[in-house]
Amino acid sequence: MNKKPIIAISMGDPFGNGPEITVKALSDEHLYETCRPVVVGDASCMEYACRIARKVSGIDLRIHVISEVNEARFTYGTIDLVDMNKVPSSSIPDHSAEDSPAAFGVGACALGGEAAFSYVTTVIDLAMKGLVDGTVTNAISKESINMAGHHYSGHTEIYADYTGTKRYAMMLAHHDFRVVHVSTHVSLREACDRVKKDRVLECIQLAAEACKDMGIANPKVAVAGLNPHCGENGLFGTEEIDEIQPAIEAAKEQGIEVLGPLPPDSIFSQAIGGWYDIVVVMYHDQGHIPMKTVGFVYDREKQDWKAVEGVNITLGLPIIRVSVDHGTGWALAGTGKSNELSLVNAIDYAAKLAMGKLA
Repeated sequence: MNKKPIIAISMGDPFGNGPEITVKALSDEHLYETCRPVVVGDASCMEYACRIARKVSGIDLRIHVISEVNEARFTYGTIDLVDMNKVPSSSIPDHSAEDSPAAFGVGACALGGEAAFSYVTTVIDLAMKGLVDGTVTNAISKESINMAGHHYSGHTEIYADYTGTKRYAMMLAHHDFRVVHVSTHVSLREACDRVKKDRVLECIQLAAEACKDMGIANPKVAVAGLNPHCGENGLFGTEEIDEIQPAIEAAKEQGIEVLGPLPPDSIFSQAIGGWYDIVVVMYHDQGHIPMKTVGFVYDREKQDWKAVEGVNITLGLPIIRVSVDHGTGWALAGTGKSNELSLVNAIDYAAKLAMGKLA
C-alpha cells in the first residue's frame, strides 16, 4: 500500500473549471487504487466545487485541509488539500442557496493568475524535495498569470524554469497515440524559424526516451515534415532537406529507429493505425489538431461533450509532470458539466510513470 506513488495535483485557475473537474475525477475510486492523490489549491474553491458536484451529480466528497503532505489521509471519499489560501471566500458564491449564480467563471484576472501560479510552483517544489512522486496540473490561464506579473507562455516553461531544465519538450498522448513538439507557444512564423537540426534531434531523442520510460523497448519514432508533401524536394520549402533530414540521420547513428520526414497530411492516420509509437511534430497546431480530433468527442444529439481526453506530458524534466489537455473552461465553470476524463487520464499516466521510477 505504501508503495503507491503520491501524486500532487494543482487545482488550476481558481475561477475556471479546475476545482470541479478535480472533485469529479477524485470521485473515481480506482484512482486511489493506483496512487495517493493530494491537491494543492484553495479550500474556498474546492468546498464550492464539492457543493456543485453534490447538487448536480450526487457526488458526496469532503475536503480535508492540510498544511503538509505527511498529514494526508489518502482515503477515498476525502480529498486531501494543501490550502494555499489565495482566494477569499467572499470571491466564491454561496452555491448552497437556490438563487445563487450557477457559475463563477469571471475570466482572466490577476487574482486567479497569482493563485494558479502559486499552486503550480508549490507542486514543483514538493516534487523537487521528494515529498511527492509526480505532479499533475489542471488548466491555467496564460493571460491571468501574465496579468499577475509572471511572464511565462505556459506550464511547460514554468516547470523548465523552476527545475533548471534546458532540454525539454511537450508530449501529448491519447492512449497509444503520442506526439512531441519541436515548438509550442510561439507564432506560426516563428515556429518555422525554430525548425533547426539540433532541436529536431533533441525532440527525437526525448521521444524515444519517453517511450522507453513507458515500457516500449524498441520505440519507432516518426518525424513529420514542415511543408506540404515534405517540400517536394525543395519545391515548397527546404527545411526538410536542410534541417529535418540531417537530424533524422544523426538520430539513426545513435541507434534510434526513426522514419521521415513524412508528409504531415498522412502521418497521423498512420500513427493511429499503429505504424509508429510516437510522432515528432514541428509546431503547436500540427500536433494539437490531430490529438484533439481523436480525443475530444462531441455528441451531436445531446449537444454536449461525450469525451474530452488526452494528456500533456513535459519530457526532459527531473520530475514527473502530466497535465490535462484542455483550457480553463470559463463558460462551464460553476455548472458541474465539465468533463473530467482528461484529468483522470493525466492522474493515471502520472501514476504509471511514477511507478516506473519507484520500481
